Amino acid sequence: MSRAPVVVIDYEAGNLKSVENALTCLGAPFQVTRDPAVVRDAASVIFPGVGEAAASMAVLNRTGLAAALKDYVASGRKLLGICIGCQVIFEHSEERDTTCLGVVKGAVRRFAAGSGLKVPHMGWNAVHFTRAHPVFNGIPQDTRFYFVHSYYPDPADPRLAAAQTDYGITFASCIARDALVALQCHVEKSGKFGLKLLDNFLAWDGKWVDSSPVPAAAHA
Repeated sequence: MSRAPVVVIDYEAGNLKSVENALTCLGAPFQVTRDPAVVRDAASVIFPGVGEAAASMAVLNRTGLAAALKDYVASGRKLLGICIGCQVIFEHSEERDTTCLGVVKGAVRRFAAGSGLKVPHMGWNAVHFTRAHPVFNGIPQDTRFYFVHSYYPDPADPRLAAAQTDYGITFASCIARDALVALQCHVEKSGKFGLKLLDNFLAWDGKWVDSSPVPAAAHA
């Protein structure tokens, strides 16, 4: 059965080409858009990216994409946020004191200075699943994904963290709620398991009940 095209948000920044290449590699139909009407009518949406919170939100507000994304999430259809797409879903970012979309309660915080760690957090790091989720199917526990970020998600409800990563602190590297999944890592740059996660998202029907921790087999 053919898939409906996934809509990829073009917010005048980000890393669209890498996402386009990953989707092409998977043979997945997609549409890149800045049109709020296309977002409102989409069956699934990917918000990719490399970017800065204030600049990203300025574009989203100016183009009407912010309102469209809020309506889209409220409708219960599936959304995948990547990197800045994981951060702008929160209420606030410490990056230039930015008000974000607010579809998830919580904030985005900067890694503390003087921790002895390089900021930005850049390179490969383990993602430890703390909830069973369809997007993790077939991906080993503690698989290493690629990160580039100076800020990290801090959900008000810690149960929204479906995966964690350690970098001086333990932070939520995947947020999951209903049909929304957002990852701080760059799945499109994370090799075969990044592609597997992206393919899992595309195949997922958007239904998820957070009723159990990670299956025991994932800890093997």
